[in-house]
Amino acid sequence: MPRLLIISPHFPPINAPDMQRVRMSLPHFTDAGWEVVILTVDDREPQAPLEPDLLQTIPPAVRVVRVHALSRTWTRFLGMNNLGLRTLPFVYNTACQLLHDEHFDLVFFSTTQFILLPLGRVWLYEFGVPYVIDLQDPWLNEYYSQPGSPRPPGGWKFLFAYATAKLLEGWTLRRAAHVISVSEQYLKTLARRYAWWQPGHGSVLTFGAPDADIALARRKVADLPPLLPATKSLKIAYAGRLGPDMLPALDTLFTGLAAARGTARPFEIFFYGTSYAPAGKAEPSTKALAAKHGVTHLVHEYPARIGYLDALRLMLESDLALLLGSEDKAYSPSKIYPTLTSGRPALAVAPTGSVLQQKIGELGGVRLVTFDPDLPADHAAHTEVQAALAEFAAHPAAPFGTPLQQEILLRDYTAAAISGRQLQLFNSIIRGRSGTSPSVSLVEYWPEIFESPSSP
Repeated sequence: MPRLLIISPHFPPINAPDMQRVRMSLPHFTDAGWEVVILTVDDREPQAPLEPDLLQTIPPAVRVVRVHALSRTWTRFLGMNNLGLRTLPFVYNTACQLLHDEHFDLVFFSTTQFILLPLGRVWLYEFGVPYVIDLQDPWLNEYYSQPGSPRPPGGWKFLFAYATAKLLEGWTLRRAAHVISVSEQYLKTLARRYAWWQPGHGSVLTFGAPDADIALARRKVADLPPLLPATKSLKIAYAGRLGPDMLPALDTLFTGLAAARGTARPFEIFFYGTSYAPAGKAEPSTKALAAKHGVTHLVHEYPARIGYLDALRLMLESDLALLLGSEDKAYSPSKIYPTLTSGRPALAVAPTGSVLQQKIGELGGVRLVTFDPDLPADHAAHTEVQAALAEFAAHPAAPFGTPLQQEILLRDYTAAAISGRQLQLFNSIIRGRSGTSPSVSLVEYWPEIFESPSSP
């Protein structure tokens, strides 16, 4: 029986986006005969919301080991809220104990707590166990260094994260048995950045469509009071991050919304969980644009984080689901798959050439409006948003958007399909192992840290 150690600092009952791949994969891993140990963090002061219902989705056969994290009560004086930094020594020590006492075939990192990823290379030297990294977001993020990009958030904290990424990304990824990425663009960037990168070193695996989660959310819709208010308007709902890279899509949407105010039925748009800031400190992202277009009374934003199942409930309660693309062309929106699985009509507004446009072109099932991000005002896109909203208001029960490619969705994008491809990769790595300890010492590894990455 293959044995897998998964490093996932966020794990139920905490709800955070970077643990969803692991959570949805676990039933399929155990069904395939894998023994899985999750190494996670017992964070007593989580910034992410608690969602105990997610514990129902974890197979009983999965063993969960929870480690300590330094209290924010003390680390806040150092300006250190990052979970990875607060738990780094505890993850290292506990994993060393597990790897010493038990046999594991593979270590799998699936997290955006990037400061933990270099431990994979350390453990490779100490225990000879290969590691795979799931790169859900860019580690060394060059988005804010592009011409015309907004100033990076976080001040010195961003600079610290950027410096450590520049120092450790290449050193860590170079010895990884494989790198999984949600976006092909991430892998292309790594190939440009590092001369040693080979095409077979990484592969693209999107998040899977959460069939079981949608079924659970449907039961909650039937049993619980609605989240959206009971009004006569048609309701558009969006739950999730709304960063500066998505504001051009929002601007296009609001322009069309303002022009569509004379439709048969009015629209209201509800935004939930748009900020990752702690409760009480989140700032609205839509306020300025809504005022600019005169639609403030139609736009309702609740920036505080909400639960994952509540986000699915919002989509199921809405008349029209919303997808927004990003100026960051590498950004791969995971919410497209639950949207398609839900069967709700959906409108997507995306920059030309974005991953969202490409995925909708492949899968259909959504009314897509694209805009040129290089134009100060893409009037054709504004008119198309207006027409789409007017069409939906007049015939909300009619088919909306291109037909869904159900066969492709089931074959390539369900949680079962994505998990199966992960296991194929893991099995190939295990079969390819020589069974001997690494021939390069850890001391010889360190000079590679100081290799300058090529410009992306």
